[in-house]
Amino acid sequence: MSHPYWNNLRPDGTRGVIALAHRGFARPGGVDSGMENSMSAFQAAVDLGYRYLETDSHGTRDGVAVALHDADLDRTTDATGAIAELAWSEVRRARIGGREPVPPLQEVLGTFPDVFVNIDVKHRSAIQPVAEAIERTGSHARVCVTSFSRFRRLATVTRLSAPVATSAATSEVAGFLAGVRSGSARLVSSSLARVGALQVPRRRALGPLGATIVDARTVRAAHWAGRQVHVWTPNTRPEMELLLDCAVDGIVTDRADLLKDLLVARDLWLGV
Repeated sequence: MSHPYWNNLRPDGTRGVIALAHRGFARPGGVDSGMENSMSAFQAAVDLGYRYLETDSHGTRDGVAVALHDADLDRTTDATGAIAELAWSEVRRARIGGREPVPPLQEVLGTFPDVFVNIDVKHRSAIQPVAEAIERTGSHARVCVTSFSRFRRLATVTRLSAPVATSAATSEVAGFLAGVRSGSARLVSSSLARVGALQVPRRRALGPLGATIVDARTVRAAHWAGRQVHVWTPNTRPEMELLLDCAVDGIVTDRADLLKDLLVARDLWLGV
């Protein structure tokens, strides 16, 4: 796990926790500004001292990777339509929150050259465009490519000229958890063989009770395999405290302000 993306050591050699601003920082004080995945949200996180941004990507009909979570423009912009069915000339006219254009992924990578960026490849339409955005900006050393789909992740990274960080897809997470529960070190190790981390929710929906993914036992197993554990998206102090007590390596949150204050108080902050 030598990729620089995973470096959570401070200059004095002590361990810190990687703090990732989920879709930028669009919920100061817990109030949703409606500007997720906008350039102003990314800038707000950087201004707060964040070194890691989390975003998502889809590809337009003509092959431009955009930083947007949803498959369509309907929820977060003043326009409508499926991104994969629209040309970039159409998507670029949409305004996030009625105010800002949807940013191309290449712009995000190019505007913040000293920041690490976690990219969730949300759709097949994004595979080639995401790879091209990374290549054009030479961002290989500061990017993590991830996806719920192992196919989408692998299809993206095989198009790259240099290694990037990667995290587990849903099927790999399932294999890891099966290995932990059965006590199979071989399954734990093989499930994570092609990735550097698990990036998962603390719990997943599974009937009325749900199922725990992240606890002290699973974190120990991931660390035994030489892999990090990043958790999305705790937005309250008690949730964050619980995860830090389990020794997770990273937290992805909408409450970048709250997480920073907590990490500073615990002497775990890695940001500026």
